Amino acid sequence: MLWKWISALLLLQISCCFRSAKCGKVLVWPVDYSHWMNIKIILDELKQKGHEVTVLRPSTSIFLDPKKSPGLKFETFPTSFSNDVMEIIFAKAVERWTYEVPRDTCLSYSPLLQNIFDEYSDYCLTLCKDTVSNKQLMAKLQESKFDVILSDAIGPCGELIAELLQIPFLYSLRFSPGYYLEKYSGGLPLPPSYVPVILSGLSGQMTFKERVKNMICMLYFDFWFQTFREKKWDQFYSETLGRPTTLIETMGKAEMWLIRSYWDLEFPHPTLPNVYYVGGVHCKPAKPLPKEMEDFVQSSGEHGVVVFSLGSMVSNMTEEKANAIAWALAQIPQKVLWRFDGKTPATLGPNTRIYKWLPQNDLLGHPKTKAFITHGGANGLYEAIHHGIPMIGIPLFGEQHDNIAHMVAKGAAVTLNIRTMSRSDLLNALEEVIDNPFYKENAMWLSTIHHDQPMKPLDRAVFWIEFVMRHKGAKHLRPLAYNLTWYQYHSLDVIGFLLAFVTFIVALIVKCFLFVYRFFVKKEKKMKNE
Repeated sequence: MLWKWISALLLLQISCCFRSAKCGKVLVWPVDYSHWMNIKIILDELKQKGHEVTVLRPSTSIFLDPKKSPGLKFETFPTSFSNDVMEIIFAKAVERWTYEVPRDTCLSYSPLLQNIFDEYSDYCLTLCKDTVSNKQLMAKLQESKFDVILSDAIGPCGELIAELLQIPFLYSLRFSPGYYLEKYSGGLPLPPSYVPVILSGLSGQMTFKERVKNMICMLYFDFWFQTFREKKWDQFYSETLGRPTTLIETMGKAEMWLIRSYWDLEFPHPTLPNVYYVGGVHCKPAKPLPKEMEDFVQSSGEHGVVVFSLGSMVSNMTEEKANAIAWALAQIPQKVLWRFDGKTPATLGPNTRIYKWLPQNDLLGHPKTKAFITHGGANGLYEAIHHGIPMIGIPLFGEQHDNIAHMVAKGAAVTLNIRTMSRSDLLNALEEVIDNPFYKENAMWLSTIHHDQPMKPLDRAVFWIEFVMRHKGAKHLRPLAYNLTWYQYHSLDVIGFLLAFVTFIVALIVKCFLFVYRFFVKKEKKMKNE
């Protein structure tokens, strides 16, 4: 009986291979932390369909643990820095962005935010140099004959490896600051008149003042990245490839862009045939909770529970702030499950339990869950959308401010500022979201949109990866805008020609009129003289 099951599974895997991409070989250039957690879902699905998946893993990685991903192959290579240095870089960046970077306008981000990105850029560049300069590793990758590279665009280098191995590559991406990469490498048209720039904190219908701010933010990020990429990346890519090139030009060769978002979170804007939105690839039905946790949830009765998590990258919270939060949670009739790694607050109420880890998706899918207190990370946000749970957003860094701003505009959340938030602010926000059916109705509406798709986000992502493998690229989907210079793209040469032509015609007509006028004036004078 056992052998029959094994044979059936093998036959199923073989049939999947023939239907999809004939069991191709996928190389992965990932980014750590939540980015890895998101892309791993796609890799597991590819592996299940019979593809061989190899992940390039720096020896200093935090979340890329081969023991937790037995179905995937890992190619580990040494790096120039230690785990401690890497953790310090990320922890310092999160802390500074959360508590120091101003939030009033995008211009006030500089120079703090720029320093954060410069440090991250140096880290990525060192990592990339460690990879491509490793001759033994590159020779092994060359011999492996991969069919495609799946890369996270926020951590450059996957595209350089693809060029060196001469194989097609795709991107997985949530955002780049100011949508810079999406616009200039992906060719995605994003008019600032009605598309809020990421990291601007704007959303939806913008007032004139907000549109001015949005335009300034776009120009600021464009200028920032022009100087950012000219520092080191362009020179390194040119030296490595042996020809003049730029980071943006190399990234522009991506066959497909898989954006980790969807129209339940985003506001409508133009897109392209090689750009697909796959927000919520990791979403899945809730599983039963551990018995102790289920008993606690059931003890809430008709009041239900509140789930509270500020993500995996946040562990530093002042004792004063923790006590203020605990006091507010103690005032509500709901039971609270709080993911918190720190000293137990003195004001912690009997209705609140602290956990170092929570089965977040399973809790959000529980029928007794009434609200979700979140930092607004894309993964948790999509789990809340998937299950139709209204939110209290406490954004900390990255695109979290934009995510929560979008949810507020769509009526599924309220937002708080962690720097100025008082205990009464949190209590009022909780009571508003839990007691006002407006938020639950809108959260369920977004959930309906999320579920009502012709193809599940995960299936869509896997399909396009296999598509690129089957056809050895997707050149027919790439806009011809890639072949144009910036002035050609904006038709400045055509506009200049037409203006010159019109000017010439107008000048010719004026000259003709003057000629005729002078002719008749002279004739009239001559007649008078006679």
